[in-house]
Amino acid sequence: MTGPVLTAEEARTQAKKLLGDVAKGEDPSGTRQAHRQAPTVAALCGRFLSEYAERHCKPSTVRDYASSSRRFVIPALGPMLINDVSRADVAALHLKISEKTPYQANRVLGLISKMFNTAEDWGLRTEGTNPARRIKKNREEEKKRYLRDEEQSRLGQVLMRSLEDETETVHIVSAIMLLMLTGCRMSEITTLKWDYVTYSHLELPDSKTGRRHIPLPREAHDILMGLPRLQGNPYVILGNTEDGHRTDLEKPWRRIRKRAGLEDVRLHDLRHTYASVAVTNGIDPFMLKEIMGHKNLSTTLRYAHLADDAVQRAAGSVASRLAGALQAQTTARHKLRVVS
Repeated sequence: MTGPVLTAEEARTQAKKLLGDVAKGEDPSGTRQAHRQAPTVAALCGRFLSEYAERHCKPSTVRDYASSSRRFVIPALGPMLINDVSRADVAALHLKISEKTPYQANRVLGLISKMFNTAEDWGLRTEGTNPARRIKKNREEEKKRYLRDEEQSRLGQVLMRSLEDETETVHIVSAIMLLMLTGCRMSEITTLKWDYVTYSHLELPDSKTGRRHIPLPREAHDILMGLPRLQGNPYVILGNTEDGHRTDLEKPWRRIRKRAGLEDVRLHDLRHTYASVAVTNGIDPFMLKEIMGHKNLSTTLRYAHLADDAVQRAAGSVASRLAGALQAQTTARHKLRVVS
């Protein structure tokens, strides 16, 4: 079977190009062969997960990367060769995901960028050609929801009723209460082991921000000491297996928050609530940073406006008392003048 016939002029043009490539030290036949043998994006996903992510990332990050690869990257780009992926291809995928889940689209874009940077490090793609470069991420606004005093009380009542009528287990109720009382992240509580618990602290060997030394209030310590343990199981919050921990608090939380009339409150908002109470009670930002396990002080300072509100209320209270005293004195003097 023969290929398309070239005209004499086309043959001369092609020959000149090949001669020019050879003169520059390039090997046209080798380049074509290398291109044909280049791995696909699907192969890159697998190697990235096994050789990079599993060695350098936390287990939760590896799970997120694997999920995004399986759900988005491989279906859209998997069959393509690494060198054939263009910025337009990545931008189209980002736009498609953005139509329904803009935040997820940003996570996928970040994964693709990381994978292709790693591909360049491995010599699988020319340096500086990452196809995810200069693609603008969707704007993200962090949602902060704080439980007011009345809402905190309402949640507490529902948690107690859930224990009494046995609609939730003691481990689920205790996990949610511990989130409120310690400001911990959900994974830090669900994967907590008894070996990490001391009388005054939770000594986590690893977390999102590395090793953590978390103060353990007496109320939280009492909750922990009241939990039933299972011999051979090292975890505090027991799961559905004999040696495992609870992996999902979202489903029971949805039941609890509905019962409490707090359906817009996420589990992570319990952590926000802890920080808001700390700030409004005058906890120093540097101290709160250590308690919360924030990597940067700027993260903690996002709650600073709450301190401003507390200061404003305090100043208003002082002014109100002083105004009352001044008004009383003015009234008394006015009465004296009238009598005289």
